[in-house]
Amino acid sequence: MSDQHLNSSSQCQLQIINEEAMNVLGAQLAALAPTGIIIYLKGDLGAGKTTLVRGFLRALGYQGAVKSPTFTVVEPYSLDYNKLYNYNKLQESLKLKNKIESVTGHKPENSHEPENSSLKVYHFDLYRLEDPEELEYMGIRDYLDGQAIALIEWPEKGIGVLPGADLIIIITHRNQGRGVELVSQSANGAEIVSKLVSDTV
Repeated sequence: MSDQHLNSSSQCQLQIINEEAMNVLGAQLAALAPTGIIIYLKGDLGAGKTTLVRGFLRALGYQGAVKSPTFTVVEPYSLDYNKLYNYNKLQESLKLKNKIESVTGHKPENSHEPENSSLKVYHFDLYRLEDPEELEYMGIRDYLDGQAIALIEWPEKGIGVLPGADLIIIITHRNQGRGVELVSQSANGAEIVSKLVSDTV
């Protein structure tokens, strides 16, 4: 990551120089995201949305393949809290890459640990959705029940059915790397943006 500009307490812009930096941004977001948060990922094909999701999941301990669920619409991940909140290890890993200054060393105050000590993350790709009502048929409300983190690519395809986002991430192509804009839509989203900025300046 290189340049970072803060527009307000609820919005910031980043310059992402390469794929590795996009993975690191995903890891930073993973360290800050509370259970129940909904994150919209917007950007053209090949912008780096799935790369960001991959970095997010890797930081939470997931080591399998991460591909955008274009045909299945959603890919569920169940992650161990013992790995999820091992921030000391995550911090050292990121420092070795010389991409960020630090990552918070504690769980966000508004997060909570389920009784089964696992976290669910749902990765949605709505690119091939023809009608937002298809989300009702697949039981979207059961996925977005406040007990999981939702990362949603192409959210504009689900307008009218999808609940609002806590955080919108807009990725754009630039001559060198990618531009990433983070816009909060709730108190949780604003807290993530604030902490992300404080950890990268």
